[in-house]
Amino acid sequence: MVNITYDASGQLEYYMPNGTLAGVYNGGDIAWTLASTALVWIMIPGVGFFYSGLLRRKNALSMIYLSMMTLAVVSFQWFFWGFSLAFSETGSAFIGDLKYFGLKGVLEQPSIGSTRIPSIVFCVYQLMFAAITPILAIGAVAERSKLGPLMVFVFVWSTLVYDPIACWTWNSNGWSFVLGGLDFAGGTPVHISSGTAGLAISIYLGKRRGWGTERLAYKPHNTSYVVLGTVFLWFGWFGFNGGSALCANLRAAQACIVTNLAASVGGLTWMLWDYRLEKKWSAVGFCSGAIAGLVAITPASGFVGSPAAVLFGVAAGTICNFATQLKFFFHYDDALDIFASHAIGGVVGNVLTGIFAQKSVAAFDGVSVIGGGWLDGHFIQLGYQIADSVSGMSYSFVMTTIILWAMHFFPGGYLELRCSEESEIIGIDDAEMGEYAYDYVGLETELAPPKHTFGEDALEGAVGGGREPMHHVHHQERKASSEGSRADEKDGVSETPVSA
Repeated sequence: MVNITYDASGQLEYYMPNGTLAGVYNGGDIAWTLASTALVWIMIPGVGFFYSGLLRRKNALSMIYLSMMTLAVVSFQWFFWGFSLAFSETGSAFIGDLKYFGLKGVLEQPSIGSTRIPSIVFCVYQLMFAAITPILAIGAVAERSKLGPLMVFVFVWSTLVYDPIACWTWNSNGWSFVLGGLDFAGGTPVHISSGTAGLAISIYLGKRRGWGTERLAYKPHNTSYVVLGTVFLWFGWFGFNGGSALCANLRAAQACIVTNLAASVGGLTWMLWDYRLEKKWSAVGFCSGAIAGLVAITPASGFVGSPAAVLFGVAAGTICNFATQLKFFFHYDDALDIFASHAIGGVVGNVLTGIFAQKSVAAFDGVSVIGGGWLDGHFIQLGYQIADSVSGMSYSFVMTTIILWAMHFFPGGYLELRCSEESEIIGIDDAEMGEYAYDYVGLETELAPPKHTFGEDALEGAVGGGREPMHHVHHQERKASSEGSRADEKDGVSETPVSA
């Protein structure tokens, strides 16, 4: 029996079984949190489109698919035990217990995140954070991974990596929360964990075929997808950061202001850095910078003022831009610069939060009390932020590597992620899905390697899974046959029998 009712003003009242009033929920707070849930949801396919546009067309569909697959797998995992492991009040400083296994008891009680919204509202909102984090990480498998084992990876990674980090960051029992770390919307649980996991995945999978040659010096196959993905992400980030206030108040409004400002400045900064090289106004550069600015402002969005947001955008747009060169220095193949954008961007945001966080801004909701950062003379805060960042990076990298190798040595090789060379040649879309983002448009160009780079039999054994497999090979055979016939006719040779 759910003991709820409405008072004369229309607010939702929750009563204990003995009839004692336990809490009052404002409909506006619930509505804003649920609306923010929908905003964060749209970010998930946004990541898929953003990643898809940056790749070659023969791998475009797989990234969009992976974004939706991740949402589905994590939705089940969150119901099964994810929410309980991250947010049970009876958990440890590192991870929760199974108090809410199968979402048992998750309904009208005040949530652990805020007493202003019921637990079920908080649960579905936090689900979106749990769902977007793995897809940020598995973008690192781009163009060289099987798709089936990734479902297992997402479930296990969410359980062993995301849930513990979310617990120690946001759960009132978590060690970082108790220590005094400030992370308003997911600098460590979402961005540092996913970016570092992306690095671990890139190292484990190894380099793509042709890495270090001109063959992989391609431009994004669909810049419109990159812009579309950025639009979805930027739009959804208002719910990502603004919704983390968990009620409709001035702090939520401030979070939205600084989110938009940091994204804008980050985009302009990255674009200007790229302009110095080619004297071109790059849409991809602007979008990359906007994402970097959004990543950096995430942990700080409920703690800093608008002037600081400008600095966050400049710092993220600059540092993340130059961090994209790390893969060349350390020789790992991070096709989508996930480590540079998310891990480095998250660290930038965490560190700057320790400097620019203000008591006055946190108090915009009327209840939050923090020590502030350097601006308030609370110098130890920077140490807390660095400790949280280093812990998140270390834990995510080590645990992700362990998960990957455990899957690699699983009996029968069923969970090994790296695809065959043949699959990489024809593209993950065809080899793993038998479907395409654009049918066969432009496929022939990508599948026909230069003779000086690959042998004549480079495509031998590569079988597509589509309804018209090896379309490009049949086309080449017909073309060769036609040219051969014309040559024979020119030399006076005919295959038509001459009648006696």
